[in-house]
Amino acid sequence: MLDQKTIGIIKSTVPVLEKHGEAITTRFYQLMFANHPELLNIFNHANQKQGRQQKALAGTVYAAAMYIDNLEAILPVVKQIAEKHRSLGILPEHYPIVGKHLLLAIKDVLGDAATDEIIDAWAAAYNVIADVFISVEAELYDETVNKQGGWSGFRNFIVDRKVVESEVITSFYLTPEDHKAIADFTPGQYISIKLEIAGEKFTHIRQYSLSDAPGKGYYRISVKREAGTENPDGMVSNYLHDGVNQGDILKVSAPAGDFVLNTEKNTPVVLLSGGVGLTPMMSMLKTVVEVQPERKVTFVHAAANGNVHALRAEVEELSKLDNVNSYFFYDSPTEEDRKNNRFDVEGYVTRDWLQEKVNSKDADFYFCGPVPFMKAINRSLKEIGVTEDRIHFEFFGPMGNLEE
Repeated sequence: MLDQKTIGIIKSTVPVLEKHGEAITTRFYQLMFANHPELLNIFNHANQKQGRQQKALAGTVYAAAMYIDNLEAILPVVKQIAEKHRSLGILPEHYPIVGKHLLLAIKDVLGDAATDEIIDAWAAAYNVIADVFISVEAELYDETVNKQGGWSGFRNFIVDRKVVESEVITSFYLTPEDHKAIADFTPGQYISIKLEIAGEKFTHIRQYSLSDAPGKGYYRISVKREAGTENPDGMVSNYLHDGVNQGDILKVSAPAGDFVLNTEKNTPVVLLSGGVGLTPMMSMLKTVVEVQPERKVTFVHAAANGNVHALRAEVEELSKLDNVNSYFFYDSPTEEDRKNNRFDVEGYVTRDWLQEKVNSKDADFYFCGPVPFMKAINRSLKEIGVTEDRIHFEFFGPMGNLEE
């Protein structure tokens, strides 16, 4: 436990972290990777390059300082990060390395303002925060290994099928090489894929939402091809699309994630997605249909047009059921889309449309997609009176802030 003096010092640094947080975390990653380049086998290079990881870590450090005397308040955030850490293979021995370089970065960025008293206080605070993460992650590791079909680390899976779903999205059906049972998952969860790409010095790990219902004997991921092989995301997704084929082996971690469908409720559910954000929503939709056939579900998907809209036929088939309604939004429909009535609304999902079509006093809303889409949906839902406890969302990659 931290003494009151240490807590007071940490809280006094909150304004400094608000101002210099990203500079500190940017310097932190520079220092850590210079001294421990092997950690580049774990961290997402694309998120580093785009600054998303630095921004997310700055937010986490800021929140930790704000609530240093009440860490229970940030446990939901800790749990979400811990799920990702477990999926990536972050271990207790990594935490001292992170702590050392975080303190070095604070000193480097703040200079003389980072007094010995402040550095000592942050060292003590970091140890407490690290212990919380290590404890939560230890429980997740134990739970994962001990569940039926579970495993630790990465396990070999065969690409049983590879299916082109649209011009930009391809699905991979993965079955275990050892033919043994695989861990069940909750709709909305993801798996990590570890790739060794020819010519690349470090391995690349990417997390992909599972896009089918659980209990099938396989895992399905549906991957969007990102533009440009010069950026890490484009390199990885293009490698999967062009370099991985049926019969190939992929290294896969057990399912993880806390953005999951609550199947203990039977109130209406609204699933909203943009682009490849439809992948966790597909798992949720198919699960509701299978295990809660009386539960009302509305599926809303936004895409540029029919050429890039994946898994449409699956949704259309499920929409024949009495408990399922679906709506497709295209903001740039093709003539073929118009001719064949492939979409319901031209344009974007708006607040007025949501209020008219899907607003419900007791519905739960789940959404995922590009950040601008998510910000617009979040804002619209709040404006039509949906309460925080009924709004659920997930970022692909590091956590962000929808209120910005």
